[in-house]
Amino acid sequence: MKILVLNCGSSSIKYQLFSMVDSEWDVLAKGGVEKVGLKGSFLKHEKPSGEKVLLEGEILDHQTGIDYILGVLNSERHGCLKDLNEIDAVGHRVVHGGEMFNSSVFITDEVIKNMEECIDLAPLHNPPNLKGIGAISSLLPDVPQVGVFDTAFHQTMPKHAYMYGLPQALYKKYGIRRYGFHGTSHRFVTGRACEILDRDYNTQRIISCHLGNGASVAAIKNGKSVDTSMGFTPIEGLMMGTRCGDLDVGAVTYIMDKETIGTRSASTLFNKHSGMLGITGISSDMREIEEAADKGDDNAMLGMKMYDYRIKKYIGAYAAAMGGVDILIFTGGIGENGDVTRKGVCEDLEFLGIEINHSKNDNLRGKEMDISTSGSKVRVMVVPTNEELVIAQDTKGIVEGLANL
Repeated sequence: MKILVLNCGSSSIKYQLFSMVDSEWDVLAKGGVEKVGLKGSFLKHEKPSGEKVLLEGEILDHQTGIDYILGVLNSERHGCLKDLNEIDAVGHRVVHGGEMFNSSVFITDEVIKNMEECIDLAPLHNPPNLKGIGAISSLLPDVPQVGVFDTAFHQTMPKHAYMYGLPQALYKKYGIRRYGFHGTSHRFVTGRACEILDRDYNTQRIISCHLGNGASVAAIKNGKSVDTSMGFTPIEGLMMGTRCGDLDVGAVTYIMDKETIGTRSASTLFNKHSGMLGITGISSDMREIEEAADKGDDNAMLGMKMYDYRIKKYIGAYAAAMGGVDILIFTGGIGENGDVTRKGVCEDLEFLGIEINHSKNDNLRGKEMDISTSGSKVRVMVVPTNEELVIAQDTKGIVEGLANL
């Protein structure tokens, strides 16, 4: 079965084409369209050989962008398909499923209608996700489509974990509660870690740290998400590349009053100009911040301490919430490649049974590895995430299930 996985952002479209046979899989091609609807738009395409192709052109909307992608996949020079009919299904990353979706679903008109009702919860993300679905419906009308939701994995959280201390009327009226994000990533790496360690996923207490420009921690107990750091929106929780993370609501209203700014400007401040960028004044890129810290930059060193400290606090909190921890996982761009961050986070957590082997941790980049010492009570793992594979696997399972009805 050949499955095309699409991740449509506001001005970008990422894609991977998978060949799925039983439990085996291969990536036939991958790439992305950038600057959709903007000047200088282009498509980057990577072949299985690793050869990369850059194609520039006017890409006015998502349908044009996906049409370009299909054209490249089917092209004689750069493609891997003889005919677009070889595409058996399309899987879409969808950011927000609200309380309506607790698992991946076959996309129907009714599902699209329900997804549209979630737009208010993710106004920047769900509309382009829906545009991708609409484009495939137009370009490949007979191909089944599946939606895989970032929020679905966290729908197992108990009510006492996802509710805020607000009047219940606001929850009932507007759905204001903790939803959590990065669910597809947390789901993949926790399952993969248990495979590597040969442990029963449904008996483990796992803390998963997805650390990238966006970052979140999740607590998974006996195979279910029981808490996570991101909340109603992805701004809550850890300090991130440009997001502030946890912040006193009183500080928000105070800043808005003093700076005489409205909600839109405040949202931009807390989402785009805060976090590591705001603290360091250097960058949102951890590599540049580490380089500055090595040279003695005070703000860079402060930013890194704040970053590690907040992750450490969540690990302690989730260990308490689950009555202990068996596995600690690092994933995402920083989690997979940032040995300095992993070291800083794990430092002084020996009381929880967390001890890392520094010779294994140092300079480890993007590889699966158990970096804990032999005597560590908690297995500390680095597991590269693969959200696209999860989307492809869910799509395959749902489409095959429909065919067997």
